[in-house]
Amino acid sequence: MPFGRRQFCALMASAAIGNLGACRLSGGSVLANGGRITARPREGVKTTATGHINLGIAPGDRDAILHLPKVQTPVPLLVMLHGATQNADDMFWYLGSTHEEAGVAILAPNSRGTTWDAVGGSFGPDVDFLNLALERVFQIAAIDPARICVGGFSDGASYAIGLGLLNTDLFTMVAAFSPGFVPEEAATQADLLASTKPRFFISHGTQDHILPINSCGRRIAQGLKSRGYDVTFREFDGDHEIPADVAREGMMWVSTKRY
Repeated sequence: MPFGRRQFCALMASAAIGNLGACRLSGGSVLANGGRITARPREGVKTTATGHINLGIAPGDRDAILHLPKVQTPVPLLVMLHGATQNADDMFWYLGSTHEEAGVAILAPNSRGTTWDAVGGSFGPDVDFLNLALERVFQIAAIDPARICVGGFSDGASYAIGLGLLNTDLFTMVAAFSPGFVPEEAATQADLLASTKPRFFISHGTQDHILPINSCGRRIAQGLKSRGYDVTFREFDGDHEIPADVAREGMMWVSTKRY
């Protein structure tokens, strides 16, 4: 069987986490924007809509989708990043109604390419687009700044871990469903940038045939724990997926107030 990018990412997971900087993926090492997001929630914003909203910041099918729950008070926000070759709509298929039940707003952006830039190189256009999307969200929705989470599935989960480590002043939580690795730029800079540490929710199927749990989810979780991060690790009997009960648990974890 050919040795592809996913297998490489999985095998390198322990190096990238254990030393938070021992792994270098293929691609450039120069950061276009350092993976940093500048958008911030605003005070005094009132939510005036609910349900699905296409933000209209990109043409065609590469836009970002916002789903606002019926709750009108400041709500938690989960930025949910899709896997390779997937799109924003797929994230709502995975989550079903669990985010609405938990009262969590979902921002699902589309990557600029078939997957997220830092998966095979450096942070760049995807971060710029996400920053625009978040700016728009913070203009039209009342978001609780203490409950802003970045998450995703598969490649999106790996990317979310990287963004969470690099933007601890924005993201208080990271929800990674079946991640494969930690982007190198985040691994090497996490300790330098972090003034606080986000909490992590990581789930992984014991039968995952794409990103094996031993070399991916388990090693990532253990590596983060060894660096002092608060990690909730949820194993389940399944493949490369987000089962309904795991999605529900993750949404409740995101929505829980801890202040």
